[in-house]
Amino acid sequence: MALFRALVYATVFIGLVLIFLPAQVLSWSGVTRPTPLGTLQIVGTAITVLGAALALWCVLIFAVVGRGTPAPFDPPRRLVAGGPYRFVRNPMYLGADLALAGATLFYESIALLGFLILFMAVTQAFVVFYEEPTLRRMFGASYRTYCEAVSRWIPHRAPTPTG
Repeated sequence: MALFRALVYATVFIGLVLIFLPAQVLSWSGVTRPTPLGTLQIVGTAITVLGAALALWCVLIFAVVGRGTPAPFDPPRRLVAGGPYRFVRNPMYLGADLALAGATLFYESIALLGFLILFMAVTQAFVVFYEEPTLRRMFGASYRTYCEAVSRWIPHRAPTPTG
C-alpha cells in the first residue's frame, strides 16, 4: 500500500513541478524544442534521465524501507538512511535538481535556469524550516546522529564500517 501511495504522490509532484511548471516557463519565454539536436541536448537528456532515476530510487526506498511516502502529509514511519540516503540526506531533491538542470541544458534556456534556481531556494527553505525539524521530532537521536554523519546537499563516500 505504501508503494502505491508513494508512486501516486511522486507522479503528482513530478507532473506538476518537473513537467507542467517547466513547460509553462518554456512557453512563457518562447523557447521551443531545439532542432537539430546537438551535444547539449544529448548531455541534457542523460542528466535528466540520471536525475529522474535517482528520484525514483528514493521514492521506492521511502515506500519499501520507510513504509511511507515523500509527501509531508504521509511521511515514512521509519528513518531512511540507506541507498542514496547513505551518501547525502536529500538525494530526492538532488534528483529533481539534476532533472531540471538537464532540461535547462536540453532547451538552452535561461528562463528554465531561473526556475531551477528558484526551485533550489524553495527546497532549501523547506528542508531547513520544515523537514529537518519534523524529522528531529519524529526520529530523535537517530536522526541527529544521521545528520552528523551525512551531509545535507554534498554527496560523499559512505563511511567505512569499523570493527
